[in-house]
Amino acid sequence: MTRPVDPEGRAARFIALEMHESTHDRLVWGMRHNRDKAVAGVPEWEDLRELASRIKDHTLTHLDHYLEEFEANAIRLGTHVHWARDAEEHNAVVYDVLAAHRVKSLIKSKSMLQEECGMTPYLQKRGIEVTESDLGERIQQLADEPPSHIVVPAIHKLRTDVAALFAEKIGTDPKDSDPHDLAEAMRQNARPKFMAADAGMTGANFAVAETGGFVVCTNEGNADIGAAVPPLHVASIGIEKLIPRARDLGIFIRMLSRSALGSPITQYTSHFHGPRRGGELHVVLVDNTRSDRLGSPDFWHVLKCIRCGACMNTCPVYRRGGGLSYGATYSGPIGVILGPGFDLSKYRELPFHSSLCGSCTEVCPVKIDISDQIYKWRRVVAAKGMLPLAKRVGMSALGATLAHPSLFHAAEATGEWALAHLPRFLLYNPLNPWGKRRELPAVPKQTFRQWYLENRRTS
Repeated sequence: MTRPVDPEGRAARFIALEMHESTHDRLVWGMRHNRDKAVAGVPEWEDLRELASRIKDHTLTHLDHYLEEFEANAIRLGTHVHWARDAEEHNAVVYDVLAAHRVKSLIKSKSMLQEECGMTPYLQKRGIEVTESDLGERIQQLADEPPSHIVVPAIHKLRTDVAALFAEKIGTDPKDSDPHDLAEAMRQNARPKFMAADAGMTGANFAVAETGGFVVCTNEGNADIGAAVPPLHVASIGIEKLIPRARDLGIFIRMLSRSALGSPITQYTSHFHGPRRGGELHVVLVDNTRSDRLGSPDFWHVLKCIRCGACMNTCPVYRRGGGLSYGATYSGPIGVILGPGFDLSKYRELPFHSSLCGSCTEVCPVKIDISDQIYKWRRVVAAKGMLPLAKRVGMSALGATLAHPSLFHAAEATGEWALAHLPRFLLYNPLNPWGKRRELPAVPKQTFRQWYLENRRTS
């Protein structure tokens, strides 16, 4: 059995960095606040959510048809279409294309799929220099860290962190943490690499079966650099990114950036239909467990995700624990339900890294039942005997207590007495995680049951 990730330990280390934790919470919650203001300005928002959800439901339940339609139309436009069953095959296909063109340097736009496949280290081991063109992703690349958020990859870092990193990696002034100066320093450092690159890579936010084209949404225009400057453009596209018609884009484009950042639209919404003049375009359609999820009655809805990050921005666990605490490509609530589908043994702790408050489900623009799926993954983990011993024993005892009213009321009375009379060191100890950073709640003078028995009226 694979050693599981330790989200609790990772989160504790992040929370111990008080300035990082508080700043992360403030910035991420700010995006949720901006989302709410933007949504309030769209009276038909709930209708759009319902329509987007139905389009995704329809597409996923007819995915074979739409994939074949996309392939045929893309080939008609002059695009080379490849298929990859898993991460290993995706990386091999990409490398074969790059090797055939004698590519030694590559610039890539932010792509969670390529991150999921471990593509960058795979190519680097084979002698290809890879440079991220997204500023946040470039920060994470220099820090040798994965992205901590699917939209703003380096949001967990302070300006001073970035200043120290740039000073070490690209020779800037470690005392200069002005965001404009840092961005300009990176632009000056990275632009020569962009202009000299042999190939560019992007992901895709949406692929349109009707046209054979695809759309990439960025706020820096970095995808356009990779697609327009080098002669070779390779795009990695998860098979779930398909939508049927060009007219459907209007719905998703309206929802994507509003859900993510609270802005009406991304700064750059770039459409690619075949190779540019004198260039070559390759698209790799990737499965990598998506077919398995599609065949699951409980978990196929996760494939509707448009990677807006709204569920992360609203999640109290993500906001305070940070994205790197999940130890997975995808963090936050969406990562909690994606991770176990890739490797249940490794990510079996993630479904318990949630408060189950349901806020993630409420903000999802395509109405994924995220909180329900988190609960269902907990049941899968328990059914497969993967719970830690302490949790198995504790849950068994709790289940027996809650199943027998007399036992529950006895435990309730014992707990009330203990809180009122036991010395503090017996209540606040390593066996009481709640008490590490919080006071236990005060004991009420009367429970609801006691009040009800005294005040109920018999008919």
